Amino acid sequence: MDLFDFPRIVPESPKLMTLREVGVDYAMEKNADWHSRLPVTSHSNMIRNAHKVFYGAEYKDHCFAVAMWTDPVAGNRMSKDHVWLELRRLAIAPDAPKFTATWMISKMVKDIQKRFPDVTMLVSYQDTEVHSGTIYKAANWNLDTVSKFQEWSSEKRKRNALQSKADKIRWSYAI
Repeated sequence: MDLFDFPRIVPESPKLMTLREVGVDYAMEKNADWHSRLPVTSHSNMIRNAHKVFYGAEYKDHCFAVAMWTDPVAGNRMSKDHVWLELRRLAIAPDAPKFTATWMISKMVKDIQKRFPDVTMLVSYQDTEVHSGTIYKAANWNLDTVSKFQEWSSEKRKRNALQSKADKIRWSYAI
């Protein structure tokens, strides 16, 4: 449900939208509706981080995209030369204008630089079965690593069912 109950007007360009911080529950709800591959998220997994921020891209009080940023899930495997922040989810509404993702990444990077001055590296993972990395290439991110699928199984922890068994490409962006 959008913020207000009036007709949804789609902007002609993402440049007409506004990026703003949204609540984690709202971001998770929209992600469940729109994410192409990973609709399920864990509330505690999103909020228990030192660095976290959730964004929405809006036009005339209707949301067209959401993004969730937190400390990296695999922080133990990241270089200790940087303070990292991971784009955990970026979900775009089917009626969003073309180039919404790249526009949103640009706006979020600028806000993250102000919000978290200690963060020096951004990272995101691309699912190789359904995406080609176009948004990261367009936003001048660097192809960092290709990771073969590895199951995270543990008898000690209850985990959500796997949503993807695809190899991943890690993209990075130094700020």
